[in-house]
Amino acid sequence: LKREENMDKKIRMEAEECDGRYCTSAETKKKLKARLNRIEGQVRGINNMIEKDAYCDDILNQIASVRAALAGVSKQVLEGHLRHCVVDGIKEGRDEQIIEELITTLNKMMK
Repeated sequence: LKREENMDKKIRMEAEECDGRYCTSAETKKKLKARLNRIEGQVRGINNMIEKDAYCDDILNQIASVRAALAGVSKQVLEGHLRHCVVDGIKEGRDEQIIEELITTLNKMMK
């Protein structure tokens, strides 16, 4: 857990100015991609568990693990979005548009 917290902190520190795309450095993209590749491997593992008739509780625990890992990635992307894209949009006078977009996104994330 401590290693992930340090990685999260480093990812936050490496964010760059936002130009309407995901704002991040090449190093941060590399780390997020590695995280997503691990998650992809976990999902394949769940598929294999189902194929091999693994114990349901074990499958559910793996699903919970994947959900938690995806939530971590979401938090990283959301934080970068808030710190850069949202702040920049508000500074540019697009307050209403940015806030509506953020509310819509948060509603989708919380389903």
